Order: sequence, then C-alpha cells, then structure tokens
Amino acid sequence: MSKSNNKMGVVSLTILTTVNMMGSGIIMLPTKLAEVGTISIISWLVTAVGSMALAFAFAKCGMLSRKPGGMGGYAEYTFGKPGNFMANYTYGVSLLIANIAIAISAVGYGIELLDTSLSPFGICIATIGVLWLATVANFGGARITGQLSSITVWGVIIPVVGISLFGWFWFSSDAYVSSWNPHHVPTFEAIGSSISMTLWAFLGLESACANTETVENPERNVPIAVLGGTLSAAVIYIISTNVIAGIVPNMELANSNAPFGLAFAHMFNPTVGKIIMALMVMSCVGSLLGWQFTIAQVFKSSADAGFFPRIFSKVSKADAPVKGMLVIVILQSAMSLMTISPSLSKQFDVLVNLAVVTNIIPYILSMAALLVIQKMSGIEAGKARIANVIAFIGALYSFYALYSSGSDAMMWGAIVTFLGWTLYGLVSARFMASKRMSEGTR
Repeated sequence: MSKSNNKMGVVSLTILTTVNMMGSGIIMLPTKLAEVGTISIISWLVTAVGSMALAFAFAKCGMLSRKPGGMGGYAEYTFGKPGNFMANYTYGVSLLIANIAIAISAVGYGIELLDTSLSPFGICIATIGVLWLATVANFGGARITGQLSSITVWGVIIPVVGISLFGWFWFSSDAYVSSWNPHHVPTFEAIGSSISMTLWAFLGLESACANTETVENPERNVPIAVLGGTLSAAVIYIISTNVIAGIVPNMELANSNAPFGLAFAHMFNPTVGKIIMALMVMSCVGSLLGWQFTIAQVFKSSADAGFFPRIFSKVSKADAPVKGMLVIVILQSAMSLMTISPSLSKQFDVLVNLAVVTNIIPYILSMAALLVIQKMSGIEAGKARIANVIAFIGALYSFYALYSSGSDAMMWGAIVTFLGWTLYGLVSARFMASKRMSEGTR
C-alpha cells in the first residue's frame, strides 16, 4: 500500500513533464519569430500537433521497449544495430550543437544585461567560455548538477509564465496585427520558415516520458501525462511569444538579443528588464549545466554499447565521465569557431536549424520502430492501430520540419548523417564478431 502511495498520479506527472520541457529553448524565440511576424502562431499550432504526436509515440515506445538506450533501443527493433548506432550518433551530434545555441542565448542576454557589445569573434569566445564553465562545473558528478538545474530552471519558468498571465495588461492588438507578416512573404513560406524555430522549443520531449516504475497505472497515465505536459508547454510557449509581439514593436523585437528582458522593460521599467535578463542568464547556464552532463551520459552509454570510442566510458571518482566531457567541449569549441556569423542572432539561427535536422533523424527512426515494437509486445492489431497512426503523423511532421529547416541545414545534416555511416563501418566488425559468438553457443 505504501509503495502505491509513493507513486505519482497523472496530475503530478503532467506538471513534472511540463516543467521538464520548460528549459532555455524559448528565451531567444520571440526575436526569431519577430523576423517572420505574428503569422508564426500558425507554425506554433502545427508544431504543437506534431510534437504531441511524437510525444505520444515516445510514451508508447518507452512503455513497451525492452531494449536499453532510449531512441537507439527503439530504432534497433526495426533497423538493427546500424539503426541503434545512427539514432545515438545523430542525437549526440544534435545535443552538441544545441548546447552551443543555449550558450549563445546566455551570451546574448549577458550582453544586454551588461550594456555592452561584442564583435562576432568576441561572441564566439564568450560562448566557448560559457561552454567550458558548464563543463568544468559538471566534474563534481550528477548530484550537484541535478540540484543546481532544479533551481535555475525557475529563472525561465517565472518570466515566461508571468508574461503569459499578466502581459495582457500591456498587450496592443493593433501592434500585434501590424506585425502579422511585415515582410509580405507568401503565407506557406512564412509558416514554414518558423517551423524549425518552434520545434526547437520542444526538443527534449523524447525524454519527457517518466520512468514507468514510479507512476500509478503507467499504461493509462504516462501517455496522458506526456500529451498533457506537451500541450501545457505548447500553450505557455504560444501565449508568451505572442503576448510579447503585442507589447514590443516588431523591428525592436527582431533586433533584440534579450527579448524577454526587453518586454519586461516595456511593461515596467529598465531595472525590471535587467532582473529578468539576469534570471534568464542564470537559467541558461543551469540548463547548459544539465545538458552538458546529459551529452556526456549519452556518449558514455553509446561507448559502453561499443558504438563510440572507449574514452567516453571512463569515469572519475565522482562517477563523472570527465575525459569524455573534455573531448565534447573541445568539439563544441571547434563548432563555435566554424559557425561564426555576422551577428549573434544569425549564429543562433544556423545552430538551431542544424540541431533540429540532426535531432529529427532519431525521431523518424523511432516512429518507424513503433509498429514492430507493438507487434513484438503482443499488442493486438486493433489496439495498435491508433498508436501507429499517431506515429505516422509524427513522422510526417518530422519530414515537414526537415524540409522547412532550409537547404543549408539539410546539406550539413546530410553530410553529418553520411559521416555517421562511415563511422559505423569502423565499429561494425565488433558486432559481427559478437553475433557469430552468440550463434556458435546455440
């Protein structure tokens, strides 16, 4: 009885899922969406539907899969070891890139907070400094990282939820309407141009599925909570970014490096704006701290499975994969130098599009695997049909997001993916050897 009482119900799990998704992905979005106009609300609605389809399918995969490794384990059901490798590899690359974008967000808000300016090279060096700071702070292990991240996440939750609830008092419908499509771009093109940016806010939804062992009636409650949490995050995202568009003039918002701070400065005064900027910097650094540790763990689990070099498996006395972390941050430093752009906003744009493209690949592999996972779990065809249809919708949305990310991001994403197949060729022999050994013992 006591065990059951200690388990989470559907309401608490939904709240937890929502909070987990409310990371730092939102904090630069008002600026990027202002470049498109308030017509981007349609992109939000499309992404909300696509993200809920993906979240539901991931919840099903998580409950039924008996293979370790998250999306890699799901992909293995349909695509074997190569699928497992490719899911882990592209997900790892996506996190490498996404964390640079998070660091740039922290730098952007820091620049506005300190009333200073930096050259493109200066922004790059500051970004690398933030990445190294977050990496070194992780050397103490998971416990410290978890405690800090659970506090700093409120630095983004409070301003985003606050402006969603109270920003309406400063909202101007005339300003909102005048910003609908300021550059007069064709409707379909305008919607597509902001799809990757809206999906950026939902990256990580695959990790929103809680451990089923800690949940009451998981078969019913986990999908409800994941859908409810994703929907709640979508509502907060849509309201907050669109309220800001009715508070701050479009051109001013589109040129800002700290849109939430700018909005609060318009609502109250510059001092309040500075406080919000400080909270956002704190949240970014805390989020980066958690995600840098997550990357190291993803690379470690892939190394343990034989996919990645053994250096990523080695851990310190604090059970932290320090050597792997150092390799990762060196790679990120090189990527930061390679993506230097004329402005912070442009560099952020390049990184987000590439992070989205590489992250969608394991999404597509996982959606394709759900049918096989359900068959191998003995789910009746009638009961499995709804989940398969939802997974198909998630896959369609994923392909649309790939298309909308632009030709440059698709080109670099394709190069990264083809490189992955080459790298798999270097490690595939060990899996063939283990397969022969297992067949010989039968």
